[in-house]
Amino acid sequence: MFLNTLSGRFLMLTIAFVMLAEVLIFVPSIARYREDFLLSRLERAQIASLALLATDEVIDANLEAELLQNAGVKNVVLRRDEMRELILSSPIIAPVTETYDLRDPGPWALMTDAMQRLWRAEPELIRVIGDPVEQAGLLIEVTMDTGELRMAMIDYGLRILWLSAAISALTALLLFIAVRVFIVGPIHRVVDAMASYARAPEDARRIIAPSAGALELREAEEGLAEMQTQLTTALKQKERLAQLGGAVARISHDLRNILTTAQLFADRMETSKDPAVARAAPKLVNSISRAVNLCESTLAFGRAEEAPPKLSRFALAPVVGDVIDSERLAAGEHDISYAEDIPAGLTLRADPEQLFRVLTNLIRNARQAIVATGKPGEICIAGEEDEDGWTITVTDTGPGLPVKAQEHLFQPFQGGYRKGGSGLGLAISAELVRGHGGRLDLLRTGPDGTEFAVVLPRELAEDDSLLEVTAPESPRAAE
Repeated sequence: MFLNTLSGRFLMLTIAFVMLAEVLIFVPSIARYREDFLLSRLERAQIASLALLATDEVIDANLEAELLQNAGVKNVVLRRDEMRELILSSPIIAPVTETYDLRDPGPWALMTDAMQRLWRAEPELIRVIGDPVEQAGLLIEVTMDTGELRMAMIDYGLRILWLSAAISALTALLLFIAVRVFIVGPIHRVVDAMASYARAPEDARRIIAPSAGALELREAEEGLAEMQTQLTTALKQKERLAQLGGAVARISHDLRNILTTAQLFADRMETSKDPAVARAAPKLVNSISRAVNLCESTLAFGRAEEAPPKLSRFALAPVVGDVIDSERLAAGEHDISYAEDIPAGLTLRADPEQLFRVLTNLIRNARQAIVATGKPGEICIAGEEDEDGWTITVTDTGPGLPVKAQEHLFQPFQGGYRKGGSGLGLAISAELVRGHGGRLDLLRTGPDGTEFAVVLPRELAEDDSLLEVTAPESPRAAE
């Protein structure tokens, strides 16, 4: 569990990196120690040989053995005046296996030789060549056993190991404490502030107050404080909008009932014999009808969400025919022609009720746009099928959408393009099409008309053969 914490991982990484650094230092150190060891043997051998050269007498064998033992070598050869002379010697019981020249060794050669010596456990007899101290000759050469050299190197390595372990432990401990104090502590403070804020995001007192000394942590705290402030403000605004929406829904509900009663009286006024009343009644009826439609649209949009589509296979032509029949009645005597370009037998996979609502909104908007011009017009509904799905287009010859309406086309209460319009029809239609995984696009708009496209995906993951092919009798009955 400790290793899963930031400070625990930092501690282990510190120990590992310090040990790695010590290993990188150990190899050159042990190579240097071996070189110094061999040079000290050459120096001792030179002193022993000079002591022998100082007298012309032949020394006793025991004294010669003692000099060699004190020097830690087997033989000593000294080259003076271009002459190579065996100064001290002892019986050699094994052949010389390696020769090392210390007069100008390279660092890589020293490290390689040192590692080989540590690796070879069996003692060997080696020859070592070097320069005499104080230029007391041209060359000195000794023969020595490697057993003492390897033991000395191992002893030195163990001392380095224990020293490295102590340094690593102390360094790791100090860094662990520093990390806990300067990094982990402030991070815990930020985490605690986030948890506290999450419990009551509407409480502005729970917003973190930046206080970290480190620049990075300070920037993180300032960013968190800014985000929390914005979120708190947004939540308060959402709450107020939700309360306002509930009030608007209640008002719209009551207002719809009042307007319905007023509509009944307006209908009776249309039969009045008074010419002034007869002229004013249609305008009053239209105004009340628009108000009722606005209330109903507001109530419909105020629902939390639309019901998920109930997908089935059905023929498109009957649905389009029902929508056009309804709009012909609503258009009255205005000269509007309707064209259907639906291939015979075209079936699609969707919710027939929701698709009826989408097409009704699009065709109604097109009809109202043409009626507002006071001129004849045409509305065309076309459908086609391809390998990706189905596309239904609604085209009219109206005056086109204003720039302001295009900027907020699918936004409720902002995308309306006619006087008294709310823009809810397109917003609801776009939401219904998105529920099918499709999209509602504005293909073009201008003085010569407007064209919308409903694009529905095929959903290849579903087995269409299992869906029943139906032709709904009248989707309007469900409204």
